[in-house]
Amino acid sequence: MQQLSLFDAIADLRPTLALSELFEAYFDCRSNKRNTLNALAFEVDYEANLLKLCAQINDGSYQPGKSIAFIVNQPVKREIFAADFRDRVVHHLIVSKLNPLFEKTFIYDSYACRTGKGTHLGIQRVDRFIRQCSQNYSTDCYVLKLDVKGFFMHINKTLLFAELQAFIEQKYLNTDKALLLELCQKIIDNDPTKNCTVKSKRSAWQGLPPDKSLFHSATHCGLPIGNLTSQVFANFYMNRFDHFIKHDLGIRYYGRYVDDFILVHQDKAYLKSLIPLIKTTLQEQLQLTLHPNKIYLQHYSKGVQFLGAIIKPQRIYIAKRTQGNFYMAIEKHNALVIEHKPSKEQQAAFLSSMNSYLGIMKHYKTHQLRKRMLFKNLSGWWWRRVYLSGGMTKFVLKEKSAATKAGIFRFIR
Repeated sequence: MQQLSLFDAIADLRPTLALSELFEAYFDCRSNKRNTLNALAFEVDYEANLLKLCAQINDGSYQPGKSIAFIVNQPVKREIFAADFRDRVVHHLIVSKLNPLFEKTFIYDSYACRTGKGTHLGIQRVDRFIRQCSQNYSTDCYVLKLDVKGFFMHINKTLLFAELQAFIEQKYLNTDKALLLELCQKIIDNDPTKNCTVKSKRSAWQGLPPDKSLFHSATHCGLPIGNLTSQVFANFYMNRFDHFIKHDLGIRYYGRYVDDFILVHQDKAYLKSLIPLIKTTLQEQLQLTLHPNKIYLQHYSKGVQFLGAIIKPQRIYIAKRTQGNFYMAIEKHNALVIEHKPSKEQQAAFLSSMNSYLGIMKHYKTHQLRKRMLFKNLSGWWWRRVYLSGGMTKFVLKEKSAATKAGIFRFIR
């Protein structure tokens, strides 16, 4: 993409970013990434680092740095590009400026990467759609679930920035508009594959389809999974499509989480007739492809799998894949203690992993499932160092708990 002429025209009158805004973005970013080596290295002299970053943003010399590329296998196999912590601060800065405006234009039922939304709400809403559309399971209704093929890797960055530029020009009223556009353009244009450190072994990419890797993406296509801006910009990219489904087609019962979306309607033939129209709209307006092997159209009584849960009349339960992933996570941490005593970082990773699964499962009738899987499979080494709190909904380190209680006792005295 060519630099916007607007940037050149105001070269001598550049708006400036207030250092206080960057500090806010830093503290927000740090709250999520404080234990990573990258974050700790930045934090050693964070004031000087933020002053330098602020100066680079204000004089236009800021450029995204190296990313770390690796493969994760849970919950599904994915390629991740972890941006440098310095760049993550910039991501948080951008999102803090744009999110309030995005929220005014997003439909209610897009659930990903939004405060107060998420997978649990998405599951609840689809359950509610089915109940309402079937008049509390008394009449027929049908569920159409669709998926975009290689979503993040096929987002057209030229289209994205053009849409974002028009949005910012119209909706963003602060004096640093040109500066915000410049940062957005640099983040979107950045190709992390050209300047990255590959952490996983090359063999880890075996079995990953080419349409799920940035290394195989077309020119000017693809956003890296792992960046906050990628998730937020992806929602913005799909926003026009959301409004097409909800308002142009008049589908009352519609919800989307990233690239998975569900439509519920009483007329099966009508839903079926929408598939080619949706396919054409995605291709022509967003240059995205409807996944041909992930089209699900069934009567509501058959149930539908969505966001790790299976939604059936009057009951919701955890999908087999989620249960399997939970078991594999337990086995992974068991194997760790056989090799060596886990470090503090590895123990923190254990808590994060286990509590993530428990946090999902606690919303459904899984008490016996959690009890059986943990007490039957989790290594005794971990049980000597952690305990379950809140009715089997969260693991807590015993040492941390004792220290906390001692601190409270001293405070009371």
